[in-house]
Amino acid sequence: MMRRILLAFALLASPAMAQAPTSLVVPFPPGGASDVLGRAVAEAMARASGQPFVVENVSGAGGTIGANRVAQGRNDGSILLLGNIGVATAPSLYRNLPFDPQRDLEPVGLVAPMPMVLLGRLDLPARNLTELIDWLRAPGREATIAHSGVGSASHLCALLLRSLTRAPITTVAYRGTAPAMADIFSGRVDMVCDQTSAGAPLVRENRVRGLAVTAEARSPTMPAVPTTAESGVPDLVLAVWHGVYAARGTPAPVVERLAQTLRTALADPAVVARIETLGGSVEPADRITPAAHRALLTAEVARWRPIIQANGEFAD
Repeated sequence: MMRRILLAFALLASPAMAQAPTSLVVPFPPGGASDVLGRAVAEAMARASGQPFVVENVSGAGGTIGANRVAQGRNDGSILLLGNIGVATAPSLYRNLPFDPQRDLEPVGLVAPMPMVLLGRLDLPARNLTELIDWLRAPGREATIAHSGVGSASHLCALLLRSLTRAPITTVAYRGTAPAMADIFSGRVDMVCDQTSAGAPLVRENRVRGLAVTAEARSPTMPAVPTTAESGVPDLVLAVWHGVYAARGTPAPVVERLAQTLRTALADPAVVARIETLGGSVEPADRITPAAHRALLTAEVARWRPIIQANGEFAD
């Protein structure tokens, strides 16, 4: 009996047990921007900590399945979530959400905000956001904006545009960005929002018209396209930010250790370069903290709730 107990303690103290990998749940399918970002972050956090990190793709329901898995998971820092802006909008989009992001997740830090760009079909009469708003508000106008599914960043952008312009814009849902973009190319839909990394080559190839980047500063990937702030609509700002989260109840020292590892990872030149190719940017170190990210999450939940409720487009 004593031999078995000693063996159990030896296994618990063994290097193999100490090196058990940390799971980083990416709540979207492989191959997308969140997955690419997640893999770069996981590799850099592994280098920074000397501990293995593995990416798990747990997709479905706009990212809420993966987020719920972490929220209900072990609170020892061994399972983390790479959530995007959907963490903040889920409580309003899903009226029967099985978890509360503000209550059930422990923010670790902000990873990278990625602005979007409002694109129009090539024959759209408007050449910029100012002209677009005039065009949208013309009597009898029936404008359409595509998006890649309720709760997606492109859907949020569409709701925000409709709310701020107070124009009768019809949202058109597609199963992904590719079919939505195909209908923009053909002129069957007027507009779409997409991440700048995806929109920039289409603008350069003259397949769509870049109307405005949804940010305060111009995007390095498409510097010729003005921002919504420049265009006189400063509230039309939308960044697809990502953040790392642990489960509720994870001890503060563990969360802080993870935050330090994340800050070190995001200072890695290879990670910075990867994020820039995705159209994002790394924030200053004082923004990559648990407290700063909790403040961002709280502000974003409050910002999006009235917009989503007023538009009445829910995911359930």
